[in-house]
Amino acid sequence: MDNVHNPPHLDGAGLPGDGALTAFAPRLRASWQRSRGYGVAPDHVEPVFTGAVDRESLFYECGREVLQGLRATLANEPVSMMITGSDGLVLCRMSDDPSVDRALDRVHLAPGFSFAERNVGTNGLGLALADRAPTLVRADEHYCSDLRGFTCAAVPVLDPCTSDLVGSVNLTTWSDASSALLLALAQAAAGNTGALMLARGHGSRMSPSVPRGEVFRVQPGSLAEQELPRPLSARWTQAVERARLAMARGDVLAVVGEPGAGKTALACLARRAARPRVRLLGARPPGDTDVEAWLGLWSPELAKDDTCVVLEAVDALSAWVAGRLADVLGAARRPVTAWAPAPLQPYVVTAERYDAIPEALRAHVDSVVEVPALRRRPDDILPLADLFARRHRGRPIPFTPAAARALSDHSWPQNARQLERVVRDAASRTDTIDVQHLPAEVFTDGSRRLTRIEQVERDEIVRCLTEPGTTTARAAARLGMSRATIYRKIAHYGIQAPGRTPRGRD
Repeated sequence: MDNVHNPPHLDGAGLPGDGALTAFAPRLRASWQRSRGYGVAPDHVEPVFTGAVDRESLFYECGREVLQGLRATLANEPVSMMITGSDGLVLCRMSDDPSVDRALDRVHLAPGFSFAERNVGTNGLGLALADRAPTLVRADEHYCSDLRGFTCAAVPVLDPCTSDLVGSVNLTTWSDASSALLLALAQAAAGNTGALMLARGHGSRMSPSVPRGEVFRVQPGSLAEQELPRPLSARWTQAVERARLAMARGDVLAVVGEPGAGKTALACLARRAARPRVRLLGARPPGDTDVEAWLGLWSPELAKDDTCVVLEAVDALSAWVAGRLADVLGAARRPVTAWAPAPLQPYVVTAERYDAIPEALRAHVDSVVEVPALRRRPDDILPLADLFARRHRGRPIPFTPAAARALSDHSWPQNARQLERVVRDAASRTDTIDVQHLPAEVFTDGSRRLTRIEQVERDEIVRCLTEPGTTTARAAARLGMSRATIYRKIAHYGIQAPGRTPRGRD
């Protein structure tokens, strides 16, 4: 943890001057500066009260259970344990010390109140959520003087299947109490919450791990237009053209869309259309401790006319890293001149949503182009499946009509990334892909979470239904079920058996 223990000298308003802020570690210093920019009151807490606490989520269920277990361990300690939502809303608070509870009530650190950084300034849970990093904020390190009687340790919790930020675990004690183990306990509780969410996630697939801070060159052969299937859907080609036009105007572009929809691919294709011989680099979000080394790898390339950097998933950056990156990008922006009235900018950013891009980076974005989800461009599914199979095996791999229908009928909630995984796995096992080579997920709508037992049962039903020459009656007999039971199970699991009417798309 890079927090400092000695608070800076405070001025008459209760705030340190810019010089005194240098005593803080970088993350704390950046948080105080953001708090000033938000206009947070330094002498009293003004949290936002909503009163609406979601007690139905998997995160709430698992987080509360973990804290109940921790409560027994800390029964005689003046520690309050909380879970918060990703927006800083306090969802649950537990403590066996009435004096701590009363003190927290006085500063509104209670369920239904939001303690996001922009509402109350630098505090443990707000900074943990802003930076997506374990955080310990002691006493006078708090921005608001009302909170300086506390020490707070908070750790963000990510969804184990999507890697989305779902909230935080926060432990708060008196500022003069020992805090040596506070952060370690919060980290253990956050880790146990994530593990419990995974165990109760009913068989959901873990999100694929992507190397943090990876910087790589995008090879022309992997994204060249001549390799992509033709014709592509109008929605895709129109999105590429909008991105190309924005770049040609000299705009800094943000490409947004669902995970796996092809944001980086679209950005690269549009940039190659604007300048065919461009050199493209991809840069994935780094860890907070690797920022300077990460920037050193690719930021010098921004000065080169023939290079463009695609900064992926900037919505996953912590507030501190985003601020540091914004400084670099602001300095690299190419100005309009008489010789270059619409200069091509040296970088593009991608994110799931525009409003999820950190504020410091949003200020640099001129145009936004959305990549439509794969379910909204169904005509692209089979051409992409052909491409993925050919890439994997080095030659065309045919699909049977039944397999092609199954792929076309699926909604692909994880988009092209999921399609590629499914096709690569099938192409690894056969020279002609049929329905029995496709996983059960292709034949279900995924509208509800399943227990592990339910998942096993669903997969076995799908396996029997997709065997060559099978019928529903034969599948029921092989499974030892009546026809009524298997039809009920098919409806229960949302199974789209081969040959049935396709499900609709949005």
